[in-house]
Amino acid sequence: MGNLLAWINDHLWVAWTVIAVALATIELLTIDLVFLMLAAGAAAGAITALVGGGPAISIIVAIVVALGMLAAVRPVALRHLREAPMVRMGISALVGKKGLVVEQVHPHGGRVKIEGEIWTARPYDEHSTIEPGKSVDVLSIEGVTAFVHESEQPW
Repeated sequence: MGNLLAWINDHLWVAWTVIAVALATIELLTIDLVFLMLAAGAAAGAITALVGGGPAISIIVAIVVALGMLAAVRPVALRHLREAPMVRMGISALVGKKGLVVEQVHPHGGRVKIEGEIWTARPYDEHSTIEPGKSVDVLSIEGVTAFVHESEQPW
């Protein structure tokens, strides 16, 4: 029995590593981020045991790291998992893009080239006129009309 305890004490990091791998495997099945945080605690316990910390110190480190991960990291990770990134698609993806005036843009119409397509356009400022060859910023799109403003940066 004494030899077993001595072996465990000498190879405590192995036990912690097995526990960490088991917890990480359970996490793959649950995808709840609880077992992953516990696995991080077990990994910290393994590192502590590997560098010479005794059983008591490695247990304390494992508990502190696991609780810290559960309290600090898990809520942030869950928030990021639940919030879908805002991806603009279709016409709304063109808002904010640059365009090139191909036909004078005035309050009654005009044409601009945006992302390789020709769009009908009007100036966002209804009293301005934008000459062909000028660079514009697309500020909004309503129907098939892009509302643009002359850009200070070239196209």
